[in-house]
Amino acid sequence: MQVMKWSVIALAVAAGTTQMAVASSQSESKGFIEDSNFKIFNRVLYMNRDFRDRPNAAGTGDNGYREETGLGIRLLYESGFTQGTVGVGVDAHTLSSIKLDSGRGRYGTGQFAKTDDGRGDDTQSEAGAAIKFRISDTVLKYGKQMVDTPVFSTDDSRILPEVATGTLLTSNEIEGLELVAGRFTALSSQTATGRDTVTQGDFDSTLKSANIVGGSYSFTDDFSAGLYASDVEDFWKKKYLNLNYNLPLAEDQALNFDFNFYKSDDEGRALAGELDNKIWSLAAAYSIGAHKFTLAHQRSSGDTGYNYGIDGGGAIYLANSVQYSDFLGKDERSWQARYDINMATYGIPGLSFMTRYVTGDNIDVGEASDAKEHELDIEAKYVIQEGAAKDLSFRVRNAIYRANDSYDADINDFRLIVEYPLEVL
Repeated sequence: MQVMKWSVIALAVAAGTTQMAVASSQSESKGFIEDSNFKIFNRVLYMNRDFRDRPNAAGTGDNGYREETGLGIRLLYESGFTQGTVGVGVDAHTLSSIKLDSGRGRYGTGQFAKTDDGRGDDTQSEAGAAIKFRISDTVLKYGKQMVDTPVFSTDDSRILPEVATGTLLTSNEIEGLELVAGRFTALSSQTATGRDTVTQGDFDSTLKSANIVGGSYSFTDDFSAGLYASDVEDFWKKKYLNLNYNLPLAEDQALNFDFNFYKSDDEGRALAGELDNKIWSLAAAYSIGAHKFTLAHQRSSGDTGYNYGIDGGGAIYLANSVQYSDFLGKDERSWQARYDINMATYGIPGLSFMTRYVTGDNIDVGEASDAKEHELDIEAKYVIQEGAAKDLSFRVRNAIYRANDSYDADINDFRLIVEYPLEVL
């Protein structure tokens, strides 16, 4: 996983030596309407999760598996900013889901809300908006929004994304440097229309507040770093570090090194349980022409494993966070080998393949023997390059996951994803 973030240590040096942009984004604003855009994003997801060794376990469905198909439709409007020293704008969205296939015995893939009789809701919809202000190259946004930072990140792994409510400040005043600060007080799940529906912990607690700060800096075109911190009230505090270095070897060859690190501690009432964890991953990727070979190692230490969720289902920027498992158990050590190929080099632009194998061991589950887990993923994706269906994509993802009985269930996870983005304005 390549995460371009920054190092706070370099901030003073960067601020003193980097030239400010001649013209700011706000000074070049054309207007509220003139710079606006409107997009429609459609996603169809078929998902089958087969519990191989626990067909009658609670939550696996009457048939020992979960199988559902859904359609998610997003209408996304982003206005421009009014002209002047302080620009004002609005971002708005509607999110709608349509159940195409489900059933009481197959419900539970995370695409639909659950009805009283145990089935998936036929349709759901919600709307939201955020007001935004811009001075120079700094934007302040308040309202409902999708967020992507290492310590607070809304999940987009199903037909609809999570949505956070709060304030986010993003500053790009210095070239190569991005600073962010935010406070969020509600998080809506991917299967509910309410403002604050993500819960975690023994008491199904919702988000109270999450304060985040951090940023990223590109020292050169090939080296960047990042540092973030968060304080999620009555849950935990986190610190995150990223270093990313790209080493060109020849015209079509390069080595990339990506390091990620989290330190987490429970906070306040510790509503999700105790948390005392350090986890890091280091990935090395060698690319040559259409091919890329990656090796990664990830290691967890401390009194507990890593935890996330109330700070967004995407708040895990680690190399071995893959299709089904995140390999984040207490004291877990995991290795990954991955291969990617881009078929454009062989005359089929838009077609790509990926396969990876991740194995983890030394997981402390409080028993005499250490637990183990491993996962094999195979993916293929094709994006139409031109014509009326340009950007229509088809993606197949298949995961085979196996673990000790004391740790997790054996699962086969298959997904077919069709996406079609449309730019109306």
